[in-house]
Amino acid sequence: MYSKNSFSLKLLHPKYFLTWFGVSVLFLLVQLPYAWLLFIGKRLGKFSRFFIKRRVSIIRRNLELCFPEKTNSEINEMVMDNLASLGMALFETGIAWFWSDRRLSKLYSISGLSNFTDANKKNAGILLIGTHAMLLELGGRIMGLSLPVNAMYRPHNNKAMEYIQTKARCRSGKGMIDRKNLRFMVNELKKGQAIWFAPDQDFGVKGTVFVPFFAVENVSTSKGAVILASLSGSPSLTVSLVRNDNKAADKHYSLIIGPEIEGFPSGNERDDVHKMNKIIEAEIMRAPDQYLWAHRRFKTRPKGEPGVY
Repeated sequence: MYSKNSFSLKLLHPKYFLTWFGVSVLFLLVQLPYAWLLFIGKRLGKFSRFFIKRRVSIIRRNLELCFPEKTNSEINEMVMDNLASLGMALFETGIAWFWSDRRLSKLYSISGLSNFTDANKKNAGILLIGTHAMLLELGGRIMGLSLPVNAMYRPHNNKAMEYIQTKARCRSGKGMIDRKNLRFMVNELKKGQAIWFAPDQDFGVKGTVFVPFFAVENVSTSKGAVILASLSGSPSLTVSLVRNDNKAADKHYSLIIGPEIEGFPSGNERDDVHKMNKIIEAEIMRAPDQYLWAHRRFKTRPKGEPGVY
């Protein structure tokens, strides 16, 4: 079922005061002009390296594993670029949650919209395969403004934050579905709904298969997208939001919808998951600095293999 978003006085318990205070400060900050947010956010992200050393080491390790051909200086540059995007992501979350539709509409353009409309004509639902980029919240808001899309998500452990983020995410009219509720997603797809699903994180060994991802040979990868596509019969498309740091770009962000993935699923589960990973790699490489490299993507190893972190 879709996540319910109801306020309770329990959310005003003192243990949630820091959450409410932090979100209130974020609300005030994102009233600044976008150029200011970009300037402050990137510098804040780079400065954070002195306080999040564990995350910085994870970012570095992931980049070293995925891009072994890169020199140490190139990896250092990629780490700093990723931290800059991490800082900007804080403000992009605030933009997604608090900006008006009118103000937000000036920030982005859409390419590949015809891919979505063509798939929608089949009345078979649409599975939109995305990634855990750091623009996740903003991408969800923009998709909600532009497309009739529902999304999977992981409920937050902090009840106040769960209320805040769900209310913010649903303001554009889309529904949120617990990522574990695959049966409900299949039913919604069969009803003709479009659902965004990101299968690019480490979910352990249950419901996964080990396939290559970038230069890492055995990576625990969710079969969720393949299962959804197989059981629903829905066409699968990719979707990504990219921040255009190039000043020549018409808009600050581009929502890119890819064409229907041909021959997916094929019936061979392992091959399909591998193909999905290759597609996700291509989406990440649109803007590798904006991907969530701070996630321990390679935490789960095959039996007998040592950890990499």
